[in-house]
Amino acid sequence: MLLAGALGLTLSGCAGFLVPAGEGEPRPASGGPYAVHADELPTPLPSASAVPPSTARPTTPVPTPTGRAGCPSSGVVVDMGEVQPALGHRAVGLTLTNCGDKPYPVDGYPSVRALDEAGDPLPVKVNPGSSYMGTDRGPQQVVLKPGRSMHALLAWVSTPTGGDLIEGDALEIAPAPGLEPRVFPLEGSDVRLLDELNMTAWRTTR
Repeated sequence: MLLAGALGLTLSGCAGFLVPAGEGEPRPASGGPYAVHADELPTPLPSASAVPPSTARPTTPVPTPTGRAGCPSSGVVVDMGEVQPALGHRAVGLTLTNCGDKPYPVDGYPSVRALDEAGDPLPVKVNPGSSYMGTDRGPQQVVLKPGRSMHALLAWVSTPTGGDLIEGDALEIAPAPGLEPRVFPLEGSDVRLLDELNMTAWRTTR
């Protein structure tokens, strides 16, 4: 089973930055016009390498011995798309791809940790579940064939009463706990400030 991982450096006095003045309380995912289901994200998702400097870009994954160049030994690799804003909220699409030559069973959530500038984990809570930006429909048991992909949605969660925000330098994301992660730097003051993160389970598109 794929399980969620989680983890911050406190930046005080910034609570509520994700909800601009006058916009009121965040609405639940099911009621907002900007709600997005993870299985309705564009296919393929935008590559993080094409993200403008103001959002996020990935580092080059560390090569591992495999039968295919650039594919981790597990046979699956994760990628992060462009950070999408909506009414002060932030979300990003994640893609899990079977880059190996064998079917791979998937049933769970990505593993996500926030990192500081030294690459150390931050105590930013990562919750499996829904957010303003997307509804979590729960894990989908799939035997992922070579070349096929599944998707998840990672959302920045903050409220006017959420307390102090944490400044993160990067996100470490893996297909599941214990698998090879990739590190995606965060750039832009609003993108780097975190309260909590919510993520949906891996699911295929319709």
